[in-house]
Amino acid sequence: MLKIYRIMNKTKAFRASILFLIALIPQISTAQDTSNLPPEATEFYKPIPEVVMAGTDAGSPPADAVVLFDGSGQEEWQSAADGSETNWIVSGDAMTVNPGSGDIKTRQKFGDVQLHIEWRSPEEVKGEGQGRGNSGVFLMEQYEVQVLDSYQNDTYTNGQAGSIYKQSPPLVNVTRPPGEWNVYDILFRAPRFNEEGMLISPAKITVFHNGVVVQNNFELKGPTVYTGIPNYEAHPEELSIVLQDHGNPVSFRNIWLRELK
Repeated sequence: MLKIYRIMNKTKAFRASILFLIALIPQISTAQDTSNLPPEATEFYKPIPEVVMAGTDAGSPPADAVVLFDGSGQEEWQSAADGSETNWIVSGDAMTVNPGSGDIKTRQKFGDVQLHIEWRSPEEVKGEGQGRGNSGVFLMEQYEVQVLDSYQNDTYTNGQAGSIYKQSPPLVNVTRPPGEWNVYDILFRAPRFNEEGMLISPAKITVFHNGVVVQNNFELKGPTVYTGIPNYEAHPEELSIVLQDHGNPVSFRNIWLRELK
């Protein structure tokens, strides 16, 4: 009786193996057959990309950009503290931090964006480390790309220019000398939360500093914080962009973005 049982078990196992192999046959044949498909089988014509006129030169906004500052005024900005008018200084095509006046933020709110912003640390060097040409660009009011005079200036690497503050140092340091303009081109994907406020996917960011990749699709661990460990908390899908008053007269110009819907 035991011998018969063993034979039956072996037969069942053999039969299961055969059925498994038979199930694989369509997949194997499909994989083989794809090489015989005509080129047209993998071509599609919709959706059709929107036609957008590019900027006239490097750094100039394309036709679909939201221009946040072009030197003509600060209408797109307000005090981050209370929504009042800003007290930063506009001179020529630049907007400069008025130390002690506080952070400023955009009146409009955004989620996923391509952001272009140019910044300059003071030509006269004062201070050292984090006290030298310090500011920041905050996506959604809480995810900071650090602005700092990192030209021959020692500080913690996840706090130098091009870093995701206190989370990720830049891949390389390409900061220009004090008084010269730096350029950030930032691709930002906002975090996603479900209806219960749980994180579905973290924020991701790619940063070009003076045309060089310094952050490559980095996944943020949460909002950038000065102390402690960052943790995500659910927030609206769109929030303002903030520029920081860290007590140094850092200048900004040519600020624009494209919403990536």
